[in-house]
Amino acid sequence: MEKITSLDQLDLSKQYSYADYITWLFDERIELLKGFIRKIAAPNRKHQEISFRLSGLFSNFLSRKKCKAYAAPFDVRLLKNPQGKTKKEMYTVVQPDLCVICDRSKLDDAGCVGAPDLIIEIVSPKNSAIDVTHKFALYQEACVLEYWIIYPYENTLHKFVLENEKYVLEGIYTQENKISTSVLEGLEIDLSEVFEEDEEEIF
Repeated sequence: MEKITSLDQLDLSKQYSYADYITWLFDERIELLKGFIRKIAAPNRKHQEISFRLSGLFSNFLSRKKCKAYAAPFDVRLLKNPQGKTKKEMYTVVQPDLCVICDRSKLDDAGCVGAPDLIIEIVSPKNSAIDVTHKFALYQEACVLEYWIIYPYENTLHKFVLENEKYVLEGIYTQENKISTSVLEGLEIDLSEVFEEDEEEIF
């Protein structure tokens, strides 16, 4: 079998499985959405600042607790019912900006197998359609309990909760609000800490 060392060797119109994915040797970050390759662009500075702040808040809260939080790059083999599925039967591998998994049986050395309890995506103008439409549908289908979509340049967070296997918009939050989640009892995040603006540098 030919070694795949460059993304250019792959046919982007073809469907691939997780069994294919784990054999690829190139450095580019990608996801598989229903088997189709999606390139992941390098995140911008504001995206990374928000991701870093959120990761710190979740990490501090979850210290010595059962649930675990992971920031991208972290592979999630997204399936509603992963039991008994082989690598060749897995067609969606995503790398959410942040995810929380409370069922540790879903975790292995390669990442997560099954739906996280909470997924957070920080959108940019280049990927907003993916996160708001394609990934929204995938996360809903897999029964991810909560999905937060963050719009960094508007300083807003849209919180969706799963009800009867459909997402319902629970609220739109700004830097003036605090947000909690049913996934993690006792966690309350002051969004002013997440969306804080850079202070003017003093020399």
